[in-house]
Amino acid sequence: MKSISRIFVFICLSATFPTWAQKVITLKSPDGKILFSFKLTPKMPLYQVSYEGTALINYSELGFNFKESGVFGANLKQPKAVFSQADENYDLVVGKTKTVHYQYKQVIIPLIEKKENGKTINLVVRAFNDGLAFRYEFPKQSNWDSYILTEEKSHFNLSQNPKITSLLFKNTNNSHEGLYNKTTLNDFVSKELMDMPALFEYPNKVFMAITEANLRNYAGMYLVKSGLGLKSELSPLPGQQEIKVKAILPHQTPWRVLLISNRVGALIESNILTSLNDPSRIKDTSWLKPGKTSFHWWNGDVVPDTSFVPGANFETNKYYIDFCAKNNIEYHSVIGYGGFAWYPNDWPNYGHQGTYSDVTKTIASLDMKKICDYAKSKGVAIHVWVNWKALYPQLEAAFTQFEKWGIKGMMVDFLDRDDQEMVNIQEEILQKAANHHLFIQFHGAYKPTGLSRTYPNEFTREGTWNYEQNKWRKTGITPEHDLDIAFTRLLAGATDYHLGGFRAVKPEEFKTHYIRPLMVNTRTHMLAMYVVLESYLTMVADYPEAYEGQPGFDFIQNVPTSWDETKVLNAEVGGFLTVARRKGNDWYIGTINNSIARNLKISLAFLPAGNYKAELYSDGFQTTQDPNALVKTLKTVSKADVITIDLEKGGGQVMRLVKE
Repeated sequence: MKSISRIFVFICLSATFPTWAQKVITLKSPDGKILFSFKLTPKMPLYQVSYEGTALINYSELGFNFKESGVFGANLKQPKAVFSQADENYDLVVGKTKTVHYQYKQVIIPLIEKKENGKTINLVVRAFNDGLAFRYEFPKQSNWDSYILTEEKSHFNLSQNPKITSLLFKNTNNSHEGLYNKTTLNDFVSKELMDMPALFEYPNKVFMAITEANLRNYAGMYLVKSGLGLKSELSPLPGQQEIKVKAILPHQTPWRVLLISNRVGALIESNILTSLNDPSRIKDTSWLKPGKTSFHWWNGDVVPDTSFVPGANFETNKYYIDFCAKNNIEYHSVIGYGGFAWYPNDWPNYGHQGTYSDVTKTIASLDMKKICDYAKSKGVAIHVWVNWKALYPQLEAAFTQFEKWGIKGMMVDFLDRDDQEMVNIQEEILQKAANHHLFIQFHGAYKPTGLSRTYPNEFTREGTWNYEQNKWRKTGITPEHDLDIAFTRLLAGATDYHLGGFRAVKPEEFKTHYIRPLMVNTRTHMLAMYVVLESYLTMVADYPEAYEGQPGFDFIQNVPTSWDETKVLNAEVGGFLTVARRKGNDWYIGTINNSIARNLKISLAFLPAGNYKAELYSDGFQTTQDPNALVKTLKTVSKADVITIDLEKGGGQVMRLVKE
């Protein structure tokens, strides 16, 4: 992990004027477009955020409620602020960008209670060219050694009545999966919790998303309606509703992040979240291998009509391992069969806990060492599915056994919480897994917060209403929902989406199929999702015979899962999205469309000089009748070219550009 920094510090001399109204501290982004303003009133600290001279967030309250001492916010004094700026580079082991270069300007604003033995909390603000972030730091102090937090009072009084795209929940015990709500701020009257990231589109086509970064030893945050805007709402610790966080000083909150641009694609390109996290704690990362994986649970555990008995056994897993080895799929997932896990337990199914489980052993029909050894002989690695409630009581013993068997990672499922206890459990899982050279794929989990920089063995997270819903939802996942995910949840980072369904039908012909699920988008839309979405362990979730000989499967065989560079070429919220990603000298370009047919022009001006062999997979004239139909064309292109693509309803298009 390389990190090069140039940091310059100086002191704010805005010293002591007679009235609070004159004590305005300001901080600008390096390009001057984003302006943060802070003022301290007798009742509370206030902040404002503007973009190109127009307020996005009007003056909004900051503060806390502590169980032991009440409100922190009134009757404060504010000593001199400390300003600094930085120009940094660092490498990511897994990510949408290999080498990140960014600049920021920072201010630390101390806030001290005007009373004997008053508490000190520092407000730290960083302004980037593509957003702004702030957090609270609780320095070590002689008069205060710990706290119990009942409320964080971070308000966001949004101006201009922006359009909102957000995910709503009735409570904090959820899988962070659902359909998105679209409204305006003035029309938003729900008392439900707004999950993050949430997207806000202002009338002048400025876009802002609110999320958080570096969520560690703290409660996950939601947004709720409050007066003219929104305010923070933290997940309570289990078993009660009052207490949100318990901490020993020194301590700090996660960063409250505002991604801001007049180009919505810049929010997808942004690396702010990883930039606000610590460098990798894993010194030797050579064992980390992003890749694609089978996942036979999605297709219904399908095997061919053969002489072996299907089930949680060697033969069933061998069938999928052989498929992976033949088709450049790096991982095979060992799950179980028919709803029952590969490890002994008395649970009624994958998701509901019983009284007994032991993930250090396998059921009698399955030999994990034999499976791992066979997979290794074929150049394929094994990872396993496991319910977190079965795993966590045996964490160290399980990881020791997994390493002995030859397992390379695991999906940890059904977490369904983001309180401080669960946040700490997930970090503990990452830490101990890294000690045994194991990667983690979190399911039923909250959004990423950039922690894949610190623990690059975090390969992906779910937290999305994805194509698994096609197994039981009456209408299937729509192209509009795919776009909602891309413009909201994707802003936080990698998402596991159960990709690879190769049986597309017209929307009116869709039926729920638990085995061999159907899709309502075109084949090329599915191919494009491998580029549009970010995940370092991308599923190829259908069964082998669904892919063999099928048009477009060669694209899946070739597409990478971790990238050196990412650019957004076309973007309209709710309409369409074109993402270009580079691996080495080659580029992959994916476009997804909503339910309105259209054509788009894709400029290749971003390419370096030289010619590229281009493979284009497009909706064709037959796609209207058969959504699986596509047209593959080959041509030579360069940065001088503009490609016009025709997109069907729910369609897509992908290109693979190989440098000559």
